[in-house]
Amino acid sequence: MMNLSRRDMMKMSAGLAALNFGGMNVTAVGTSSGGQTDFNAKAKSVILLNMRGAPSHVDTFDYKPELIKKNGTRGKYGQNMLAPLWDFKRSGKSGLMISELFPFLGKMADELCLLKGMFSSQPNHPQAQTLMHTGNFQFPRPSLGSWLLYGLGSLNKDIPGFISLNPASGSTAHYSSGFLPTKFQGTVVGQSSRFAEDEGEQLPNIKNKYISKDLQSKQVNFIQQLNRSQFKKEKNAHVKGVIDSYEMAYRMQDSMPAILDVSKEKKSTQSLYGMDKSNTSKFGKQCLLARRFVEAAARFIEISHGSWDHHNNMKADMEARTGEIDKPIAGLLYDLKKRGLLDTTLVIWAGEFGRTPEAPNKDGRGHNNKGYTSWFAGGGVKGGISYGATDPMGYEAVDGRLSTHDWHATILRVLGIDHEKLTFNYAGRDFRLTDVYGEAAEQILA
Repeated sequence: MMNLSRRDMMKMSAGLAALNFGGMNVTAVGTSSGGQTDFNAKAKSVILLNMRGAPSHVDTFDYKPELIKKNGTRGKYGQNMLAPLWDFKRSGKSGLMISELFPFLGKMADELCLLKGMFSSQPNHPQAQTLMHTGNFQFPRPSLGSWLLYGLGSLNKDIPGFISLNPASGSTAHYSSGFLPTKFQGTVVGQSSRFAEDEGEQLPNIKNKYISKDLQSKQVNFIQQLNRSQFKKEKNAHVKGVIDSYEMAYRMQDSMPAILDVSKEKKSTQSLYGMDKSNTSKFGKQCLLARRFVEAAARFIEISHGSWDHHNNMKADMEARTGEIDKPIAGLLYDLKKRGLLDTTLVIWAGEFGRTPEAPNKDGRGHNNKGYTSWFAGGGVKGGISYGATDPMGYEAVDGRLSTHDWHATILRVLGIDHEKLTFNYAGRDFRLTDVYGEAAEQILA
């Protein structure tokens, strides 16, 4: 019996092994680190709101009066300057200048820490997105969520600690564990346009349709005996990954459907997230799921939202994109705060870079990796402040400059981790998320 091939063993457990997300088997999350941190920290979880395509900073959170004055004049790259297409207004008690594109989020301004001195080394979307997620754009590396899970461990053994909601097709590097053990990789819930609003389960094959729970339990126990015997002989990390994945997948059949079922949420709560409106229902549901995963003690949840690459048709399309996310994000921040979860949850909004203050036409902007804005909220970060700045036109970061490595170091610091100490030995070298760079922005900590 012990001579069964790996393929035969996998076939025997097809009902369970079919729990597959984005081509990757769901894997268990370890708790070996015990959540030890290098610094005292309030934040325990992260929600990353990834705006794929690079939103324009000068039209959203980086108010530039000089750019308004120079509208239509020739810029330093030879194209006409384009003033923001929307007005800015002072928001909250802090008076942060926020675009009228975000009327709901503006009401939560006092929770926001605007990081206006961001810059990236990569001017192209795929490389910049990979750098944003892994700290390296050239070689496969563990993702940010995997590093956090590796460094802090899991808070709940019955659910994955790293959830990727609605990732773009082909973006497996964004939730990969790279050379870290596979139990630290992300679990995909929904993918791109296939995230159905009326879908009761966003995890395929979460229920076994072919055998009873009791019989499945016996089947899994038998398979795991074979796996453990194989691992004892080979000490193969891939076999250990299979063992972990079966254990987690079996437990998930009870825990995940309850988390994913938002139907029992109050109508007022669903409305808070915009689930009662057609343009906000999809992203609103994902934001609500993010809150539910935080309540269930997941470590890292990422929501991906696309179509921010506005070279043209910016006015109409940007209004549509911000209209989809404004109320859901504001609802998420409000709900987290009301439930006492915002202090322990770091919410991050970011794209891979920004847009140019110049425009090849009157309704679009080019790529700008030299300066852009990200923001943090909650997690023990100061609210109602701006940190860093671009030049008066918004071309590049000139003050409080934060590279992608600095941004990663700051995220880890908010979670209580010294980025220089979070290492993993691979191929004879100690690797870290920030490579050999990075400096945390201590000034933003409350």
